[in-house]
Amino acid sequence: MKPIPKSLRLAGLAGAVAGVVASSALAQQAPKPETLIKQRQSSFQVIAWNSSRIKADLDGTYNKDQVLKSANVIAAIANSGLGGLFAPGSESGKGWHDTTAKPELFTNGSHFAELGGAFARESTELVRVVASGADASAVKDQFGKLQHTCKSCHDDFRNAN
Repeated sequence: MKPIPKSLRLAGLAGAVAGVVASSALAQQAPKPETLIKQRQSSFQVIAWNSSRIKADLDGTYNKDQVLKSANVIAAIANSGLGGLFAPGSESGKGWHDTTAKPELFTNGSHFAELGGAFARESTELVRVVASGADASAVKDQFGKLQHTCKSCHDDFRNAN
């Protein structure tokens, strides 16, 4: 038997490495449904926590810096491609708990995207209003618009707990 030339051995090794990298990339592109559900539940928990911090600040002593921190977190999540966590295959199942997404979310993608876009716009606008130094009343008005986007999506696409 003839030995395999070094160039072919290296080519074979490179092909094997490329195969591992490609399969790893595919695995990263298509997380398991339970992983997607956990990620979206975690994201929305962070949004809820920061929303409660803003509400407490607006109902108490307004602190622009604290509100801006929370608004920035919400806007970052809202503009991060959050809709990608609702991929086909994650219509049902369990993350940290059973998903509360309604089946309609997965069949009415254009309306879901519209609501997600409104959430991203209003969260970005909240950051702008707070950063501009607007008074608490203006911030409260914009926060109300943001909260309306949350309620709209929940009304259309979330089952009650």
